[in-house]
Amino acid sequence: MDSKTKSLIKIVASIIVAAILAYATLYGFQIAGYKVIPIKKAIKLGLDLRGGVSVLLEATPKAGEQITGEKMTGAENVIRGRIDQLGVTEPVIVRQGDTRILVELPGVKDSQRALEIIGQTASLQFIGPDGEVILTGDNVRDAKAVYGNQNEPMVSLKLDSNGAKKFAEATAKYLDQPIAIMLDEQVISAPFVENVITGGEAVITHIQSIEKAAELATLIRAGALPVDLEQRQVMSVGPTLGADSLNKSLKAGLVGVVLVLIFMLINYKLSGLVADFSLLVYIMLVLIIFSSIGATLTLPGIAGFILSIGMAVDANVLIFERFREELRNGKTLRAAADAGFHRAITTIVDSNITTVIAALVLLYFGTGPIKGFAVTLIIGIAVSMFTAVTVTRLILINLINTRLFTNKKLFGA
Repeated sequence: MDSKTKSLIKIVASIIVAAILAYATLYGFQIAGYKVIPIKKAIKLGLDLRGGVSVLLEATPKAGEQITGEKMTGAENVIRGRIDQLGVTEPVIVRQGDTRILVELPGVKDSQRALEIIGQTASLQFIGPDGEVILTGDNVRDAKAVYGNQNEPMVSLKLDSNGAKKFAEATAKYLDQPIAIMLDEQVISAPFVENVITGGEAVITHIQSIEKAAELATLIRAGALPVDLEQRQVMSVGPTLGADSLNKSLKAGLVGVVLVLIFMLINYKLSGLVADFSLLVYIMLVLIIFSSIGATLTLPGIAGFILSIGMAVDANVLIFERFREELRNGKTLRAAADAGFHRAITTIVDSNITTVIAALVLLYFGTGPIKGFAVTLIIGIAVSMFTAVTVTRLILINLINTRLFTNKKLFGA
């Protein structure tokens, strides 16, 4: 088999692979137990595209108390438990700084109820089998996960003097009966009273693992947090507005891509056609990566994606301008292509590294939507390097090797 035939086979194989990628992206497929979900179903939409509620909460300590990381973690767990009551499937709960928590609830329609549930003060109660309130969160001094004498996981409780007295009376009254521990009116544990407990120290046993014990201890401490969560910023986006933003973003992105494809084709002829092919492969690869990592798409994320498309084309422009220059110097198509890629690669790497550094800074210091922009930009740059250096080179070199097109003007010279 001569080199011309091999080059044709490589080009045809590349086109077939691209067609499979396109089908997987649009419609998904399943083979040998491996399943690819269509991009429309796989990528989740952020609050600004889907509609919902965003609230920024700030913890304010009571007099004489300090806000610690442990207390903020407990507050996060309480909020997460409350959001589960709302039935929100894809909430975003992230810490901002030392005292703030950002909560985003995509798809929530009753924003007022959501804000009321999130913002209410944590309510921890120890309740007897007859419904009597024995203790509240104010009586709990500490709760932590420990190992017992038999190396079994359990939760150690410490109560204040008033709580110790009440608990001693209650354990005597409810011996061999359960005492329910309720947080925000939800039972988080219901241990049986095995002994009368005096001295203000108790343990909760029969816990599956130390991780479960740590989770229970955190929830108990959260119910006794000396901090209030105040709403500092509230944003409500209606589903209609979100859908409109999504449609406009998609139209803008589609128009931008089409214009870029046309520009490359007109300006660089066959080289531009190769670049267009690589760009379409790039778009499909990025979308598949977003799908595989369960990315949540936001307006800044779409902006980062579109920006990365421009940078992917920019790499091809650098390569083809070098290619043109070598052709003007009298080199053959193959020699000019090899030199063009070799001379452009350093510039491409340098320009992408500087952008990645900026994106990493945004990722580290940014919040919510800014992080989404940074993530999509970094992924886009990484994939664009692959398509520009690998896919474009593969197709262009093999196209030249077929010797079907020998006129330099057809390659934009």
